[in-house]
Amino acid sequence: MNMPIEDLQPRSRGTLFNRYTFGRGALQGLSLSLGSVYTGTRDLTNANARNEPNWCPLPAWWRFDAIAGYRVKVASRPVNLSQGQQTPRRSGYLLRRLVVPLHDRRGPGVAGGLKARPKPPNKASMRQGLLTFLLLSALVAGADQLRRPNVVLILADDLGWRDLRCTGNPWHDTPNLDRLAAQGTRFTRAYAPAPICSASRAAILTGRSPARLGFEFVVKDPGSKPPTGLPLAPPPYPRELPLSEITLAELLHPAGYATGFFGKWHLNQHAGTYLSWSATHGPLQQGFAEGAGDFGAHSYGDPARPAGEQGPFAKGDHGRDALTERAVAFLRAHRHQPFYLHLSHYFVHDPIRTRAQWLVEKYAARLPPGADPRRAAYAAMVEVLDHLTGEVLRALDELGLAENTIVVFTSDNGGHPQYSANGPLRGGKWNLHEGGLRVPFLVRWPGRVRAGATSDAPLVGTDLLPTLCHAAGVPLPAGVTFDGRDLLPLWLGEAAADPDREFVWHFPYYHPEGAAYGRALPHIGTDDFAVSRTQPQSAILAGPWKLIHDYETGRDQLFDLDRDPGEQADLAESRPDRARAMRARLEASLLAAGTRRPTRP
Repeated sequence: MNMPIEDLQPRSRGTLFNRYTFGRGALQGLSLSLGSVYTGTRDLTNANARNEPNWCPLPAWWRFDAIAGYRVKVASRPVNLSQGQQTPRRSGYLLRRLVVPLHDRRGPGVAGGLKARPKPPNKASMRQGLLTFLLLSALVAGADQLRRPNVVLILADDLGWRDLRCTGNPWHDTPNLDRLAAQGTRFTRAYAPAPICSASRAAILTGRSPARLGFEFVVKDPGSKPPTGLPLAPPPYPRELPLSEITLAELLHPAGYATGFFGKWHLNQHAGTYLSWSATHGPLQQGFAEGAGDFGAHSYGDPARPAGEQGPFAKGDHGRDALTERAVAFLRAHRHQPFYLHLSHYFVHDPIRTRAQWLVEKYAARLPPGADPRRAAYAAMVEVLDHLTGEVLRALDELGLAENTIVVFTSDNGGHPQYSANGPLRGGKWNLHEGGLRVPFLVRWPGRVRAGATSDAPLVGTDLLPTLCHAAGVPLPAGVTFDGRDLLPLWLGEAAADPDREFVWHFPYYHPEGAAYGRALPHIGTDDFAVSRTQPQSAILAGPWKLIHDYETGRDQLFDLDRDPGEQADLAESRPDRARAMRARLEASLLAAGTRRPTRP
């Protein structure tokens, strides 16, 4: 039985023992008693943004006993938590003035064993006491089930879908992420919203596709223009994520969540130095209350390190990462309230270099003969990423937060084709073949998301915003078109995947840029460990069928991913009706999103 409590009014201040009367419903008029044991000294009646200074949450660790006391009422209407409320971590429903001064004239304080003067017991009161215990225990259980979860989103940079041991890599050691997968569910058909960094990050934060956002490439500084002399002219480069776009942080923060962003933002023009945050369009202007964007242990920061920190590290030492330390400090600082931590790693983006030379030597001995030696350094970076993720997971355990924290681990796009083995999938970062879009995706929420499970249900990074809002009990804003779907029922095993769901990607640019385009391979291959030419293209996936449209040639490629996950057999000519139907669906979706297209000069 789940019955919220509202407006608990003890007759006398200075006690934690109260008698309840059900004010409505089938139990109307029945008097029950409440006793609680609180061994701390913290006053839970903190003020909040609604000017209701006497409200505090009902913690799930309170014990209810049959102690005659003071008459109050129980209502059947739930009460929502308010913005800015400082509360214990395990919370659910609100009580009014239940915690009051901890001493009164009838006995010592709570720590010394507060005593009340019960009425003389009789058989009726004993039966009523048992009923009290059972009903209020059920109420607390319901409150515990409905308490708002913390959210930790760990986003890797350029990590391929098979770069973890648990996703099939035979060489990389990733014990912490393997453990996370074993404690939760691993989604084997997870997609990035885009095959490139900034576009994907913007979509993950807003729940809206890059096509709808008009944010399909990495941000560029003023004056940067797409290359000329090619058959098509791409749209102008994106400059920053508009402040009018609503992020996940802007939805969770007003609902009482502490919000922190640590790491790579890449949604504004470089503010003075490479990847630095803008003072007008950075994460602190998009719903995050605090954060830091330093490079941590990533090789981006190596040129600025003092000589004593350049390495090499001793065997077994993965190195210190200031960014992860800041993220852990955020967890400690906000452990008594719901929080949303967005840890956006720079790993495993190039430059492919590590100060843990012992790791490079370890993986050089494992790789097959003739392998590019950079792949050993890449493997070392993957293991460092795993180690840093383990530090966050250990902090959640040590703080007692793991049970009520949703942890999501994923990547912004497919693996870099020069270093990541994406096979048997074709392609990699920068193109719309499966290797450029498929990413690892791990979800852990103890007791709710099934542990040790795998799911082949397709999903995409834009699903995170509506799904996490549902988990947090935060409604989506009206008047905003979201491309992501609420998949919480799927995560919890309460619903099956939609077999007819449609996924659309749009990449209206050439890559690589400049002279490098001419040097790149003309054909997108599989595990060729080279950069290929990508032309402006869009793609649609519906069920097993995937169509990729090339804007320069006008050609469509059609693949049956059930039979051909590596996209080797183009069926557009043998299945023209299917190809036309898929192309029509793609055009309709792009039109509805107001998509920017490449044009003929």
